[in-house]
Amino acid sequence: MIRKASINDVRSMHGILTHYAAKGLLLGRSLSDLYAQLRDFIIVEDDVTHELVGTCSLRICWEDIAEIRSLAVREDYHGKYLGRKMVETCIREARDLGLKKLFVLTYVPPFFEKLGFSPVDKSVLPHKVWGDCIKCVKFPDCDEEALILEL
Repeated sequence: MIRKASINDVRSMHGILTHYAAKGLLLGRSLSDLYAQLRDFIIVEDDVTHELVGTCSLRICWEDIAEIRSLAVREDYHGKYLGRKMVETCIREARDLGLKKLFVLTYVPPFFEKLGFSPVDKSVLPHKVWGDCIKCVKFPDCDEEALILEL
């Protein structure tokens, strides 16, 4: 089941994101960041155990563009299309909000290309995005790829 994240989900979200951040696969998020940005997040929980098994964020950057961030699914739930379902949920929400574009910075471009995203030069992204990049251990040598989806 996919739903909006709640306060009770934050520690589990943090655990999943920290796991992938330690592997260098995404930018880690502090607990304080997760609490502050909680309204941006959706989660997926197991229908039987009700455990949180994935998370994703839709962050509005400007009047016409948002970013999909912090997409992560527990490894034991890979292959169940949960990441895809969360991204599709974010795309629907972005359309409902009247946004024109979505972008993502990722190490897994083929995943997003299957969902209609196209590669784009990072220089076309809003400057606001780079505020998070300064916190990254890989800054300024970012090796993530930027992709964009026209809505």
